[in-house]
Amino acid sequence: MNKIGFIVTGVLVALALLSSTLFVVDQRQFGVVYALGQIKDVITEPGLHFKLPPPFQNVSYIDKRLLSLDSNDTEPMLTAEKQRLVIDWFVRWRIINPSQYIRAVGLNEAAGAAQLSREVRDAFQQEISKRTVRELLSTRRDQLMNDVRQSVQQEVKARNWGIEIVDVRMTRADYSESITESVYRRMQAERQRVANELRSTGAAEGEKIRADADRQREVTLANAYRDAQKVRGEGDAQAAAAYADAFGRDPQFAQFYRSLEAYRASFNKKGDVMVLDPDGTEFFRTYRGAGSLAPGITPSQPPRR
Repeated sequence: MNKIGFIVTGVLVALALLSSTLFVVDQRQFGVVYALGQIKDVITEPGLHFKLPPPFQNVSYIDKRLLSLDSNDTEPMLTAEKQRLVIDWFVRWRIINPSQYIRAVGLNEAAGAAQLSREVRDAFQQEISKRTVRELLSTRRDQLMNDVRQSVQQEVKARNWGIEIVDVRMTRADYSESITESVYRRMQAERQRVANELRSTGAAEGEKIRADADRQREVTLANAYRDAQKVRGEGDAQAAAAYADAFGRDPQFAQFYRSLEAYRASFNKKGDVMVLDPDGTEFFRTYRGAGSLAPGITPSQPPRR
C-alpha cells in the first residue's frame, strides 16, 4: 500500500514538474523567458515551448499587436500666432523588439504608453509652434501629422525603445475654454447684429407692401365709386325718361302721383307730427273721395309743415 502511494505521489510530482516546464505562446504575443531575472530568450513564434521550472526560469508575455494610444491632456499649446489651442490626437504603435523594450521602457504595454505619450505631446508642441491656426486646420494639417510621426520615430529609435510608430493623427484642434467663451460672445453679437438688420429690412419691406396695398385699395374704391355713380346716373336718366313719357301721356295721373309722393315724404318718420284741419285743407281730399279724383278737380299742393 505504501508502495502504491509512493508511486502516485511520484507521478503527480513528475506531472507538476513537466507542466512547469511547458508554456504556450499565443500568436498575438511575444513570450519572454527570464533566467534568474535576466532575459534568456524571446519567443516570437506561437506554439508549445519548453523552459526550466521555476525558480530557474520564468516566462512573461508582451502584446505584439498594433496598439492605440489616445491623448488625455487638456493643456493648451501655443501656435506661431501665440494662440492657445487644445489638441486631441491618437497614435498607432507596436513593439518590434521585446528585449530592447523591456530594458528601456518596462515590462508591460502601459509603461510604453506613458512614456510615448510624453514624446508625442512634445513633438506636437514643437510642430504647432511653427504653424498658424489656419495651417493647422486646413492647408498643412497632413504635413503636421507626418512631421510629428517622423520626429517621434526618430526619438524612440535613438533611445532604443524597440517600438515602431505606425501612424499619428490629430483628431481635434480647438481654442482653450477662456478663448472659446470670448469667441462665442463675438459670434453671438455678430449673429444678433445680422438678425436685427434682417428684422429692420423686413419691417421696411412690410411697410412698403402695406402702403402699396392701401394705395391700390383706395384706387379700387375710387374706381368702383365712379362706376357706381355712372351706373346710377344712367339709371336715373332712364327712370326720368320713363317718368316723363308716362306723365306726358296722362298729366292728371302725373299730378296725382306727385301728390302721393308728397304724402309719403311727409310721413317718412315715426316722430313726424302734423296738425291739420280736415275741413279747411285739401290735403286729404283725395282720400275722402271714391278713390279717384273727380273730373275737372286738380289736387292742391300739400301744405308745408
